[in-house]
Amino acid sequence: MSDNELYIGLISGTSIDGVDCSLVSFTDNKPNLIATHFEKSPSALRESILTLCQGTNISLHMLGETDIAIGKFFAFAVNRLLKDKDLTASDIRAIGSHGQTIWHQPISDNPFTLQIGNPNTIAQLTGITTVADFRQRDITLGGQGAPLAPLLHREVFHSEVIDRAVINIGGISNVTMLPSNNIPLAFDTGPGNVLMDYWIGKHQRERFDKNGEWASKGSTDNDLLNYLLSEPYFSWSPPKSTGRELFNGPWLERKLKELGKAIDPADIQATLLDFTVSSLSSAISGLPRPQEIYVCGGGAHNAELMAKLALANPQSSVSTTTGLGIDADWVEAVAFAWMAKQSIEGKKMDSSAFTGASEPAILGGIYQA
Repeated sequence: MSDNELYIGLISGTSIDGVDCSLVSFTDNKPNLIATHFEKSPSALRESILTLCQGTNISLHMLGETDIAIGKFFAFAVNRLLKDKDLTASDIRAIGSHGQTIWHQPISDNPFTLQIGNPNTIAQLTGITTVADFRQRDITLGGQGAPLAPLLHREVFHSEVIDRAVINIGGISNVTMLPSNNIPLAFDTGPGNVLMDYWIGKHQRERFDKNGEWASKGSTDNDLLNYLLSEPYFSWSPPKSTGRELFNGPWLERKLKELGKAIDPADIQATLLDFTVSSLSSAISGLPRPQEIYVCGGGAHNAELMAKLALANPQSSVSTTTGLGIDADWVEAVAFAWMAKQSIEGKKMDSSAFTGASEPAILGGIYQA
């Protein structure tokens, strides 16, 4: 198998703003980002996904149709990228599709995680072999099924001389600790943008708070901040993972009602931003302090959040993964292209340090074109 074969990575994250589509080549198993395409999610599809994520008052009809609709949406994004770059399906070895998470329940008598975006549909409509459903095998092995992007972080961002942390701030945040001479560690720290997106959507009908501009106009309410930080999840030891099934709009509304305090909406937005920063910084503070922190995901564009993250971690330099060679917007999409390559080549991946899985395994099912 040639080292420069092309792979495509797809991910629609917790924010559900659209699908990231990355075209990746490899040299000695190291990814090279060749081209990208972002396809914004249609409003109707996004609303269907959000309804499914609530986990109540849903039907099998809605679940089945949304699964296929997401598969078509992902395939459309892939075909758009191929057309833009004058490529054909035969130029691509495989697609790695994370899918759209609608429920994540790694701790129960029958643990599971559910990502939809039908891979049969993607393979058929693109003509490209598709690797999908990466998380469930990990859960079967006693792991959390998430986060998985740290598998790539370890491969490409580790330094033998500098202690690093890689923070992904999407809807949910996760941190990957990469000590120079020790065992890596990764886990979900809690909300990233998910609550801020909900709040600005409710009050200003925007999908996200650009640059944290609305949050910067408010003042943090410490009573609310401390109450949010009292959520039991934050006291759990890794490995741990979370998602919209815990941190969501109704959760926030319930917390506000329980606190019983009138707070200006802009102040709540400011508090939610500090909530993300505080939960991240608290997670890092309990571990050996990294010399360098690199941020990826949508949160890397939030200037207010980045400034406060740097302020809360004065012992570390804070920048984005772009400085390490992978654009901060595309790390997760690249990760699933890389994971598809491992699966296609029959290579087992060791996620034990990140998810708690009991042994290495080939992750993902392969759907031949």
